[in-house]
Amino acid sequence: MRIEYRLPSLGADMESATVTEWLKKPGERFTHGEPIVTVETTKGLIDVEAYEDGQIDDLVVAPGTKVAVGAVLAHLIVADSAPPAAPEASATAGSSATAASSASPAVTAPPSPATGHPRLSPAARRRAEELGLSAASLEQAGSASILHVADVERLAAAAPSSATAPPPPEPIDPRAAMRGAIGAAMARAKREIPHYYLGLDVDYGAARDWLARTNARVPVQERLIDAVLITKAVALAAARIDGFNGAFRDGRFEPARAVHAGVAIALRGGGLVAPALLDADRKDLPALMRDFSALVMRVRAGRMRSGEFSAATITVTSLGADGADVLYPIINPPQVAIVGAGAIREQPAVRDGQIAIRPILTLALAADHRVTDGRAGSRFLRAIADLLQRPDGL
Repeated sequence: MRIEYRLPSLGADMESATVTEWLKKPGERFTHGEPIVTVETTKGLIDVEAYEDGQIDDLVVAPGTKVAVGAVLAHLIVADSAPPAAPEASATAGSSATAASSASPAVTAPPSPATGHPRLSPAARRRAEELGLSAASLEQAGSASILHVADVERLAAAAPSSATAPPPPEPIDPRAAMRGAIGAAMARAKREIPHYYLGLDVDYGAARDWLARTNARVPVQERLIDAVLITKAVALAAARIDGFNGAFRDGRFEPARAVHAGVAIALRGGGLVAPALLDADRKDLPALMRDFSALVMRVRAGRMRSGEFSAATITVTSLGADGADVLYPIINPPQVAIVGAGAIREQPAVRDGQIAIRPILTLALAADHRVTDGRAGSRFLRAIADLLQRPDGL
């Protein structure tokens, strides 16, 4: 069966992406989960994976082409069954999918029948921009049906120089673009999601002591960190307490079958992404630590996987040792909950009727009032706290 392979939404802040490289060519086979194409977003380079086994029939979008979420990237040949569902997309994807698919340019295309003028290939258009040339003027001057890089350079050399030639476009600051995308997504989340917030102080002493004993027995490269313990506790609580693990779409809550915990990772030079640790509730802590380390390395290197961005069902964000005491996060749609963990700090606390200095971690929950209320949120936070106070059970 021949199906359309579309650009999935890789987060609520994504509206478009630029195809940078095809990892499979027409006629080549692929398996479920294998990367097919690399795209560039405001988050960096992301390998978009296959949703099932099959082979490439033809490519629709050429490298260097920017397309909207939902645009057709290629046609695939897969088993004769119902078309596979792309990774769960944000609510912003659906409205633009139809228009995007019709607007996506093909690898090769004839000249416009309305004008008879040639068009520039994506690489030629980029070269024209580098030379400060107008794409429209080049199309008028060209004679071939499609202008390539060599045609652009030939026409540029033949064109008379002009002191009034337009300057080359200003380079786009990727960090500014990311901040703009994050800001737009979070503004939309605050407008559309009726947030409620709860906080809970947790005595982190048992977890800290257990972590110290565990790390003393293993090599340095296998040691665990606080963020992984917190993420595992959130994932287990999300699996046990209804209403916090899933997505809100089309006016209703869709519970997720697995807990894929998005973890907020700060990028060097600024910016933030929240890819998912898959099946976080089912993996032991050493395996989760390995996955977390590999995820951070890929993110910091600017090379990520689409499944890690489209799969998150709940998000955990932690400020670490140097952060503020409390973090009040904003829900990442279409998810319905996010847990913020502040810095672990020493402060007086009552324990067994006595005042003692204890390590305290403040957890903050932001949840969607369309799905749960404060009573359920309180149970959810308490479940996380109980798990952290009995770390052997993680």
